Amino acid sequence: MKLQSNTNKPFAKKSLGQNFIQNKNFIFKLSSLILSDDDTNIFEIGPGMGALTDQLVKKKFKNLYLIEKDILLFQKLKERLKNKKNVFAHNCDAIDYNYETINKNQKSLIVGNLPFNISSQLLINWIVGYNWPPFYSKMILMFQKEVANRIIAKHNQKSYSRISVITQARCEIKVLLNAPSNIFFPKPKVDGTILEFTPITKYLEVDISNLQKLLRKSFEHRRKKIKTSLKDYDYLLKRFDIDDGLRAENLSVDDYCKLASAI
Repeated sequence: MKLQSNTNKPFAKKSLGQNFIQNKNFIFKLSSLILSDDDTNIFEIGPGMGALTDQLVKKKFKNLYLIEKDILLFQKLKERLKNKKNVFAHNCDAIDYNYETINKNQKSLIVGNLPFNISSQLLINWIVGYNWPPFYSKMILMFQKEVANRIIAKHNQKSYSRISVITQARCEIKVLLNAPSNIFFPKPKVDGTILEFTPITKYLEVDISNLQKLLRKSFEHRRKKIKTSLKDYDYLLKRFDIDDGLRAENLSVDDYCKLASAI
């Protein structure tokens, strides 16, 4: 999603998943949770009309990078911020942007209200697409509430899924803010949730591609018992004393990481 602070309602492009936040108090709360210093690179995803950007430029940072796919919004941002020092606007897709080239060996933050239609894809890209520990020290991101609930779900919960395991194996995740649908224009059918992701190294030795492969097999038919879905790894289930009568949602993040580390 994108942020909007002036009273003129912008034209939101459904194809880009745009929903503009109209509530200044929410923006101020969100900004207060984004902490940086003179050595921090900040990447804002989907700055839109720049409501959050207006708060970010007041903070301490090394460089502020604004990643905006919408060409018209990009042009307006670039013109409005042209005299701001160390603020760089890029007209590109956040999925294709090469963060490490700019940010290698530097700490950074990724922040923003993600387009609902590609939020999971963006998150997985940042979780699995880079060396670990990654170039960022934190991510503070908006998701649809339903997606956020899947990300933070624990095993034995209905919402527990592949994205729960893969993100929790890589990050400590906290709920920061709830975003009711009535703060957006156009008003979406669902509420949003702001999550904070802090990279962890507990499972540093786990091959992330093996974990992904394991999760695909396990959750593809999630109602099947793992003695069927993970039959290729029955020897590992026995080694780690994992009951093969369980289903995908019954195995913890630790269980999956132990299995993946032994493949």
